[in-house]
Amino acid sequence: MGVRRFTATSDTCIGNWFQSNLRTRITGANFGASDIIEVFSIANQANTSSLEASRILIDFPISASIITDRNNNLIPQSGSVNFFLRLYNAPHGETLPRNFTLMVTPVSRSWEEGNGLDLEEGTDITRNGVGTNWINAASGTQWTSQGGDYLTSSYLVSQSFSQGFEDLEIDISSLVERWISNNIARNGLAVFLTSSQESGSTSNYTKKFFSRTSEHFFKRPIIEARWDSSVRDHRGKFYVSSSLLSSGDNTYTVYLYNYVTGTLKNIPTIGTGNIYLQVYTSASGPNGGALVSTTPSVVTGGYHTTGTYSASFSINSTGSVYYDIWYSGASTYHTGVITASAFGGNDNIFESKKYISSLTNLKSVYNTNEKHKIRLFNRLKNWNPNIYTVASNVVKSNIVDNAYFKVLRIPDNNIIIDYGTGSLNHTRLSYDSLGNYFDFDFSILEPNYSYGFKFVFNINGNYEEQPYTFKFNVKDT
Repeated sequence: MGVRRFTATSDTCIGNWFQSNLRTRITGANFGASDIIEVFSIANQANTSSLEASRILIDFPISASIITDRNNNLIPQSGSVNFFLRLYNAPHGETLPRNFTLMVTPVSRSWEEGNGLDLEEGTDITRNGVGTNWINAASGTQWTSQGGDYLTSSYLVSQSFSQGFEDLEIDISSLVERWISNNIARNGLAVFLTSSQESGSTSNYTKKFFSRTSEHFFKRPIIEARWDSSVRDHRGKFYVSSSLLSSGDNTYTVYLYNYVTGTLKNIPTIGTGNIYLQVYTSASGPNGGALVSTTPSVVTGGYHTTGTYSASFSINSTGSVYYDIWYSGASTYHTGVITASAFGGNDNIFESKKYISSLTNLKSVYNTNEKHKIRLFNRLKNWNPNIYTVASNVVKSNIVDNAYFKVLRIPDNNIIIDYGTGSLNHTRLSYDSLGNYFDFDFSILEPNYSYGFKFVFNINGNYEEQPYTFKFNVKDT
């Protein structure tokens, strides 16, 4: 599963707006316990030159969660994963700005969330006590500049809002990687309007988001890590080399999975290094089978993830069953089976197809501490086997090269994880000799609700959503 979410650990907003008397500014007020955080600017309210603003401060568990997950190989290394800041729009009955831009940049000084609640009149004054405000970063510590201390210039990222009610979803990968490598202080982020909009003659009032204390579980601020975690193991979908195809189309990838008592572990003598394979006509290899011509002739495999190795090659033969033997030096580690098909000029292995699908191992109830490999079985819609085929063969699942999942909450059809069909492919299904599958971490879901998996297949460049919703429930541990 190429998605992990990290919920904010602190958030608040700081402001210098006037109370309703239009005389007293709330610069000493704290809002750390509010379930709403907001950004706005107000021009000319108290007089023809008055300016008021609100900014958001938000922090995440960089050391405790993101760095720990990176060290434990739960998220990929830099360059193979993208991080997105996600804030969710909070609908309200006040005016809503349009055509504005929000800036996101790291905070350069540590700050305190505080316990203030009153966003209307700003009556929760810290009086130099615990909690940040427009003047103080923390108890007894002032900002260098009122309104907060930030890293700007090359650190700034932004998102424009045309209608005003959009969610904020912005790629902050470079900032997160700088936090991880400790190149910048880990003091969270600030979200505010551009300087020209904060100081302009036009008000931008008011853009509200749900805070980390919101009752809405899936509306709380998060950093979402996304990457393509799919494994495309062609062992069950291998074609022998054809002069009708390019070298790229003739090349397929197979995997070795080193399970030790049910857990993937690196081969001790290989570690993260190279491993080699050759293909034979018999499982006994050179002791009883013929060496099969491949490109390259000796295939160099490499480390993929913990306990998993891959190798890419083409088979230059006309047979249908082959044995891939993985070795290094005098040690043989694994012998696999490849069932290959021949590609003919009249074959259309890329034709548009309709499928009937099922999740063969889906349970009705999951705990939030479960991680599970979900198997998707596909067969062609118009498949009509004869009696002999049914009686003598195990029906194989049809592999879909580009299949994607999404998760929705059944009672309100709220999309929890949408199809990752963009450039990141973060919800693309893997496949192996048994068919398509994906790994899912159920801790991402709120307990005591029912959910459903849905799927979309990319067939010849067209996305075709499958008409099935596979339902399940999630309960607390």
